[in-house]
Amino acid sequence: MEKVILIKYGELSTKKDNINYFLTRLRDNILFVLKDLNVKVDYDKGRMFIHTKEDFETVISRVTKVFGIHEINICYIIESIDFKEIADQTVNLLKEFSLKTFKVESKRSNKRIPLTSIELSKNMGAQILKNIPNLKVDVNNPEVLVNIEYRNSNTLVYFEQIKGLGGYPVGTLGKGLLMLSGGIDSPVAGYLTSKRGVKLEAIYFESPPHTSHEAKDKVISLARKLAIYNNDINLHIINFTEIQESIYKNIPHEYLITIMRRMMYRISAIIAYNRNCKVLVNGESIGQVASQTLTSMSAINSVVNIPVIRPLACFDKLDIIAIAKSIETYETSILPFEDCCTIFVPKHPVINPDKHKCEEYEKLIPYEELIYQNIKNHEILKITSKEEKQFEDLL
Repeated sequence: MEKVILIKYGELSTKKDNINYFLTRLRDNILFVLKDLNVKVDYDKGRMFIHTKEDFETVISRVTKVFGIHEINICYIIESIDFKEIADQTVNLLKEFSLKTFKVESKRSNKRIPLTSIELSKNMGAQILKNIPNLKVDVNNPEVLVNIEYRNSNTLVYFEQIKGLGGYPVGTLGKGLLMLSGGIDSPVAGYLTSKRGVKLEAIYFESPPHTSHEAKDKVISLARKLAIYNNDINLHIINFTEIQESIYKNIPHEYLITIMRRMMYRISAIIAYNRNCKVLVNGESIGQVASQTLTSMSAINSVVNIPVIRPLACFDKLDIIAIAKSIETYETSILPFEDCCTIFVPKHPVINPDKHKCEEYEKLIPYEELIYQNIKNHEILKITSKEEKQFEDLL
């Protein structure tokens, strides 16, 4: 009898003809987070198994951060389909527990077994009651749920169930570019996008000396948090100072934020194209600030053709904060270091900007040349989940 970690797929099981593509990526993502451990991973269309002699808690703690997993179980593989042998092994396993109530649930993929799943559960329950004194069946709220899966050549027995993150394996649905600020919202938007199978790169706009080195470090820390779920993240850092100062000096102040965002979108769209990212992703939530009214979003969005994904568009702020806390980005996000979105903020920003006015105001600054220089000289950091930074050559 081998003790393994059993992975259940959940939503992936609906993929039918494409399922092997998703399962291969899930296996590769699991191997990536366990790359320093001695493990072996195999799978079929119904289940995935992690074989290891490592500490199970260490393995499970990492696997719980992998998208595409519905449930994780510590499982025992019995190399038999003989009911008596399975019952004897199951009883021996249960004797290690200190419990008063249990329930048996059976699944039968092996159709050569003449009994139904319900009959198998009743017979197994009877064997457990016969061999372990003082145990009782509780079908509503058992202390232990005994899961038994009768397969073609072996049988799976497992008790503990650990909830996975669900979603799709990262990388199965292409790449996106996350507009990552130092705030609460954008890391949550990135997390939710990764959950749908999108591999992320990120872009951050800094404005030294108006923004501090601590603000940049803060964003790197947030990227590192996201890398836990995304394997790693290429973080593109744009020096936005000259554009931002040019906007501040030449454009009516009520339009500062709108024009600034339009410039950010233009730059992000070019970076996305160069890096084969199919969408932009940001943390905008309808009505949260002046640049996030529907009219503002429309005026800002009009400068790009690439789709823009806003996972938080209809989220309540308290719901966003709850997710931020659960993925451990909240405490970093609230550190008091301003990013370029919070400097030069006018007292009365326009909430219903006119797109044609935006176009006229933008003629007052040489933004195309400034954008070209921004992209040409920007920096890329490869961020991993560990405390390490690897620098790519400047573009």
